[in-house]
Amino acid sequence: MFYLLHGDDEFSSREALRSLRQQGDFGYNQDTYHGDETELATIVATCSTLPFLSEGRLVIVEGLPRKRRGGSSTAQEREAASPSTESDQGTASAAGEGAEERKRSRTRKGSKKAGGTSRADFEQGLASFVPVMPASTTLILLVDEALEARHPLVEAARRYGQEIKSMLPKGAALERWIEERAARLKVRITREAVTLLANFIGSQTRMLANELEKLATYVGEGGTIDVPHVRALSAQVQETRIFDLTDALAQRRQQQALDILHSLLSEGQPPLLLLGFMLSQVRTLLLVKELTQKGLRAAEIASTLGIAPFIAERAAQQVRQFSLAQLEFIYRQLAETDAALKRSRLSPEVAFDLLLMHFFTTSARP
Repeated sequence: MFYLLHGDDEFSSREALRSLRQQGDFGYNQDTYHGDETELATIVATCSTLPFLSEGRLVIVEGLPRKRRGGSSTAQEREAASPSTESDQGTASAAGEGAEERKRSRTRKGSKKAGGTSRADFEQGLASFVPVMPASTTLILLVDEALEARHPLVEAARRYGQEIKSMLPKGAALERWIEERAARLKVRITREAVTLLANFIGSQTRMLANELEKLATYVGEGGTIDVPHVRALSAQVQETRIFDLTDALAQRRQQQALDILHSLLSEGQPPLLLLGFMLSQVRTLLLVKELTQKGLRAAEIASTLGIAPFIAERAAQQVRQFSLAQLEFIYRQLAETDAALKRSRLSPEVAFDLLLMHFFTTSARP
């Protein structure tokens, strides 16, 4: 059986992959290859090998070869990729021996580097192999991009297997995804809470799933997730609201900054945890400021710092409104407020009000 998992929703594709892995009896007959690092002949040989001491064999191929300029396979490579050649049959037969089987089970992630085989030849060769693949083999191809309907692998999946296309949900589909995810977790969620999560987190399905699981654990099976739960428990929503607070500071909107802080405190946000969010935010902005000054773009910053792309994008926009001296000043003030709260009986409201008053009355611009 051939399964093609493709689309830009990597989280949903991975979930589908986990589900498929649990459906068969594969035992030790499981191999995972990276499409950009493995020769097609190796994948074909593995798929052609009968399972050892189990009902089926599972072969997972993650990704496709990178597109190369002017890439075209040689006749020898096309012959190696063909499922009907004698060399492939001989390789498959030899691989079926017990010793070779044990060797292959220990060698994961691809044993041969992809040579000059072009992506087009790889795709066509794999699609041509699918119809003659042994019935005992389950081949799963995972591609983190959407393939066109006329793509040979899509056609092969629709004719000889199954296509599972996962695209990041947007608009009404995003809200529906949140509601369905909550139902799977055996909880209800109000429309207002759905809208809040959709607006603050967007189409980041992995992040949404994590937040919903945390919220579901809090309200318990059969419970209802409402706006106060989301505001109090969702780290991503809190982080976004801290971004809003930083915007207010950058644009010198004192009343808006006070309103955001008082709102967070009135919702029961622990003061020290709130300060931790703010310190983390400003620390990130300091790093982003330094990287933007070096000429890095948002995508490169996200990769360098290991943060979500949308966070890097918003941070890159925010740091344009601050000088490095301003950010360092804010960070020092936050650290001093944190220390003051820990060693005194000063109320959180007063401490935060003093923090903002100090910021707005002290010029941090060089």
